Amino acid sequence: MRIVGGKLKGRALTSVGKGDMAAHLRPTTDRVRESIFNLLQNGGYGEPLDGARVLDLFAGTGALGLEALSRGASLAVFLDNGRKARALVSANIDLCKLSDIARFIAMDLSNLKPWKGPPFNLIFLDPPYGAGLGTRALLAVKNHGWLAKDALIVWEENARQTAPLGFSSLDARRYGDTWVNILRADAV
Repeated sequence: MRIVGGKLKGRALTSVGKGDMAAHLRPTTDRVRESIFNLLQNGGYGEPLDGARVLDLFAGTGALGLEALSRGASLAVFLDNGRKARALVSANIDLCKLSDIARFIAMDLSNLKPWKGPPFNLIFLDPPYGAGLGTRALLAVKNHGWLAKDALIVWEENARQTAPLGFSSLDARRYGDTWVNILRADAV
């Protein structure tokens, strides 16, 4: 795994190999990550990365949030409740030398607390496939003040997703076994 674009292009990240099934880690491949960022930058969404406040839910390795920072985001917060994810994200933040603009929060989304800072306008959501956690996570962050009005959400799943109430579907594309669903948060 590596950063595929931006100022850190080519930087190798800590790898989990083919994934850690016990920890439910399934890293987004470089190819799919590159497709996601091409879609964000060329899909008619304006400049979603420039100065973005990024929330990386089910962060795993942190590759999506780190890629966003490499491409111009101003802050990334990584949420995951796994010990393996904590170690991987922390190691990757250190490898990229981004500790001043990247933060890991060990938290289970079922215990989400209200967010006290400025809300996030770009959200990466990559829950364990088929577990039904994506909708619950979106509603939790919306209801606890984590989302900015009109936040853009990139939701990876093994199937096309229907936008939950309070969100609009903008696009859905399939890359092998992965569906990338682009949503927008309606008024929060």
